[in-house]
Amino acid sequence: MQTSQHVLFERSEMKDRHLVRKKIREHIADKAKLPILIFPEGTCINNTSVMMFKKGSFEVGGTIHPVAIKYDPRFGDAFWNSTKHSMMTYAFNVLTSWAIVCNVWYLPPMVQEEEEDAVHFANRVKAVIAAQGGMSVLPWDGGLKRKKVKESFKEEQQKKYCQIV
Repeated sequence: MQTSQHVLFERSEMKDRHLVRKKIREHIADKAKLPILIFPEGTCINNTSVMMFKKGSFEVGGTIHPVAIKYDPRFGDAFWNSTKHSMMTYAFNVLTSWAIVCNVWYLPPMVQEEEEDAVHFANRVKAVIAAQGGMSVLPWDGGLKRKKVKESFKEEQQKKYCQIV
């Protein structure tokens, strides 16, 4: 990691977020450095949709080079459902699969528009990635798979459902 100029941080430390943003801005300003690879969902999901992107990746400026990645589970499934399988079971399944096939699409570079904030820019990039991979766009955070859903979020969805009915 030291040879490839990783930007390390502790997500729970608020001070680190500001430091990381500063380090990323400095990194992208230096044209001699390689681009930074960021997975803005913050988690992996089951290959059917693209979840909410963390906005921090889109607040630093610069050009985004979106990449759509979608695994083909026909020969072996790369998705790890950590609520069902231990790390050892997952590793065994991956290592004994016939192959792990992955489709990767390098999409045209995107730049934040003048009137666009980081959240809207992230959503625009997410929509392009989802369309290319044939996946649905989800408005919620991938962390929901590990946390209890907030009551306010449930109530909002119930109200929307009642309006439909």
